[in-house]
Amino acid sequence: MTLRIEDYALIGDLQTAALIGRDGSVDWLCLPRFDSAACFAALIGGEENGHWRIAPKGAGAGPCTRRGYVGDSLVLESVWETRTGTVKVTDFMPHRDKAPDLVRIVEGVSGSVEMSGTLRLRFDYGSVVPWMRRVDGHRVAVAGPDSVWLRSEPEVKTWGEQLSTRSSFTVAEGEQVAFVLTWHPSHMPRPKLIDPHKSLQHTLADWNDWSSRCRYQGPYREAVMRSLITLKALTYAPTGGIVAAPTTSLPEDIGGVRNWDYRYSWLRDSTLTLGALVSAGYLDEAAAWRDWLLRAVAGDPADLQIMYGLAGERRLPETVLPWLGGYAGSTPVRIGNDAVHQLQLDVYGEVIDSLYVARRAGLAAERHAWNIQLSLMGFLESAWREPDEGLWEVRGRRRHFVHSKVMAWVAADRAVRTLEEVPELSGDVTRWRAMRDEVHREVCEKGFDPQRNTFTQSYGSVELDAAALLIPRVGFLPADDPRVIGTVDAVQAELGTGPLVRRYSKGANDVDGLPGHEGEFLVCSFWLADALLMTGRVKEARELFERLLGLRNDVGLLSEEYDAGAGLQLGNFPQAFSHIGLVNTALALSTDQTAG
Repeated sequence: MTLRIEDYALIGDLQTAALIGRDGSVDWLCLPRFDSAACFAALIGGEENGHWRIAPKGAGAGPCTRRGYVGDSLVLESVWETRTGTVKVTDFMPHRDKAPDLVRIVEGVSGSVEMSGTLRLRFDYGSVVPWMRRVDGHRVAVAGPDSVWLRSEPEVKTWGEQLSTRSSFTVAEGEQVAFVLTWHPSHMPRPKLIDPHKSLQHTLADWNDWSSRCRYQGPYREAVMRSLITLKALTYAPTGGIVAAPTTSLPEDIGGVRNWDYRYSWLRDSTLTLGALVSAGYLDEAAAWRDWLLRAVAGDPADLQIMYGLAGERRLPETVLPWLGGYAGSTPVRIGNDAVHQLQLDVYGEVIDSLYVARRAGLAAERHAWNIQLSLMGFLESAWREPDEGLWEVRGRRRHFVHSKVMAWVAADRAVRTLEEVPELSGDVTRWRAMRDEVHREVCEKGFDPQRNTFTQSYGSVELDAAALLIPRVGFLPADDPRVIGTVDAVQAELGTGPLVRRYSKGANDVDGLPGHEGEFLVCSFWLADALLMTGRVKEARELFERLLGLRNDVGLLSEEYDAGAGLQLGNFPQAFSHIGLVNTALALSTDQTAG
């Protein structure tokens, strides 16, 4: 039976992440990086594509009774209450030294519980069955460049069965059995062994130390802290890049084709990410993200991409994996992302706005940062007039998307402000002011529908776009402007489903070029709450936000979308953009003097 997307929880080591179901099965893990090939791919295939399950044997083998993270950490505890006793499984990945480790500690809480384990390793996204052997008390799996070592403390009985490694053992009250799974390149010697119990204490200490730095102490601290921990977990520590999600091809439409690889870093998220980290007090992480951004975008401004790899890689070729049946039959399963080749003019505004926010937040200036912005502005001064694919990466024809033009205005506005605040920098402030005025005038003339009193998705279109909710946030128009108020009302009325908001109008398949439908977009729903707050509808904003909090799963995680009709999370999981939206809205509600 396919688990719901919200039945999974996340663990990770700041370089990769695993998803563990309520049934005790690790169904997704890419090693050694977020964007490496998966060795457990049951999430988007079946058990034959790799998983690792530890759970009570027989009648007690259903979903866990309860689960949760230990305090403000990424250490997961799952508890099963069975007829013969209660057992707890603690799952975590220690912050990495060299080799990545996945640790699972089984502990008897009361009575006596017979446990069963199945380890089915399948390298290269579930397609390669490794050669297994025993070495010095380990089970060792090898295939091509990959090697995985499994050991237990104390050693338990294991045997091979149906191309998997099985185990069976019993834990009584107070007894523990720890399993450690370690990956390393197959041509290298055995990795250094870790003490699983000491590693647990060190991992908890690391997370508690990190969490204690959070400045936010408002009424939504639990939700904010869990979202910040999730954003930290999606950070690739060696470079500071943040993946949009740790998964690929979890569907936006169950059974459909809207299945994409999100294991990369998007520029569109940059300003909102930076703002959330700075506001919560995580300046080191904000600086690391800023530095990743500067490295990634270096080069010809005409070649600026909408996304990059974890270290700033540019080539992310999209490929279909035909041997994987997809989550709940949703195919194709894709790795890589062809949207990397799209022209999205909004990213120029995102980059320049991010660097503006970073400078005002007091992050140490990088000498070449302004030169990069000069280069980007030089390109955008003419390119802003071109049609593009827009924020939502539509695979239809290019259009003059209103949001793209608004973000071109943001680029010019932040460049002007920077020169006004730091006049010793080089740049043509007069020309940029003229560009800013021209973009503003054109958007208000061509992107606004006066009959309906709302901004539209693109010039001359009737469709609406939730990205228009960002117009007051970026300062394009004041929040009390009648056009802003009208747009908020129109989006809420035409794109809203209860507390949720779709990205753009129904029946707009000619816009995105894809068959099928998608769920309501969670970050757009947070944008609606922000817009309501900015336009003075504080009570409505707070009520909406609290309803959105109720859509999180039992451990506080959100995917990209939500199917309001079925009551299910959709899309890649957990999604950084959704959690960024949550943090920013919570911070806005807490800082608004009338929100209390």
